[in-house]
Amino acid sequence: MTLPLTGDFDVSADWHVANPYPFLARLRHESPVFWSEHLRACVLTRYADVRAAYGDPRRFSSLGSLTISRSLTAETREKLGEHGSFLSSFVANVDPPDHTRLRRSVSRAFTPRAVAAMEETFRRLNEDLLDRVAPRRAADFVADLGHEPSIKLTARFIGVPEEDEAFVQAHVKDWFQLFLSPQPPARQLDLAGSFLDYLAYVDRLVAARAADPRDDFTSLMTALIGDELTHREVVELISTILLGGNDTVPNQLGNSVLRLLREGAWPVPPPLAGNAAEECMRIDGASLGSFRYATEDVTLHGVTIPAGALVLLSTDSAGHDETVFPEPERFRIDRPNAADHLVFGYGIHFCVGAALGRLQLRTALEVLGRRLPGLRLVPGEPVTYRRSLVGRGLTALRVEW
Repeated sequence: MTLPLTGDFDVSADWHVANPYPFLARLRHESPVFWSEHLRACVLTRYADVRAAYGDPRRFSSLGSLTISRSLTAETREKLGEHGSFLSSFVANVDPPDHTRLRRSVSRAFTPRAVAAMEETFRRLNEDLLDRVAPRRAADFVADLGHEPSIKLTARFIGVPEEDEAFVQAHVKDWFQLFLSPQPPARQLDLAGSFLDYLAYVDRLVAARAADPRDDFTSLMTALIGDELTHREVVELISTILLGGNDTVPNQLGNSVLRLLREGAWPVPPPLAGNAAEECMRIDGASLGSFRYATEDVTLHGVTIPAGALVLLSTDSAGHDETVFPEPERFRIDRPNAADHLVFGYGIHFCVGAALGRLQLRTALEVLGRRLPGLRLVPGEPVTYRRSLVGRGLTALRVEW
């Protein structure tokens, strides 16, 4: 495969994480199946191709696709030992029949009734936070407003004691950086130590719930060990849901608030909060895409993806595809098909927690808009994003009201 464009799909570069959309537009038009030397992967950029690949697990396998640990040094791998392939048995990282079994187990905790019951709790968590922060008249949205309610809701859902929330948040951040963000060798070793401490904590939590079950996700999953799930599968399920609540959802909220403030669309009218969240996910998704492995030669647009090749399904690009979303760079709070984005995936791997994520975003926008209608960006403050292979999140966002 040739590289017909200047530059590469370099998600470690500041420009790419902050504003990759002109580059992605060129790829969709000129090289829809793009070979990235930086990722050592093929990149699918058109909506139809990304959606079709999600819907074709036979040719685009999820097996091992989340274990993005190819950049780990030999010393780091040795320190991690058997945990170097962490996520190897997570539901989004396997194919049927294991996927079918795991998803069936996890879905028991994400019924529509269970998700709806969390709305009032999450609303109250946002209100309580604003009671404390609103009098300050200024804050870092990322550190002070965007994360705490989601972290606390996720902790209660999983069964993490309140006194352990800060520990979990710090260590989830570390394991994300270790496996899903490029790091220098010395930093990898530090993160590996933190990650092993985190796994030991989750192991203790599982053991505690096995001995004394409660009304939480860990107890529900622990009860299935031996019949439907293994101990490792439960640990990885818990760990990954904690990542979503401690990282992905808060990152999407930060991206969304920044977009709404820049567009002059704040505060969002409550009836439009749900669609506003969808449009924000479409145009500034916290997830950049998903990796797959081609199980056979696949030819698209005259380019053959060889069997065994790693493939990135770029939902970031798909969300800006002109053939699906007219004027894709224009933010439309009432865009009729905004929810057709692929941030949550598609097909059998559609995110099992999507309904909860959507509920959190909608509720947060409603409460923040009502309590802080004069929210605005602090003039002159730079907006910076962290570097990551798979996600987009702000490092800080100074706001005032």
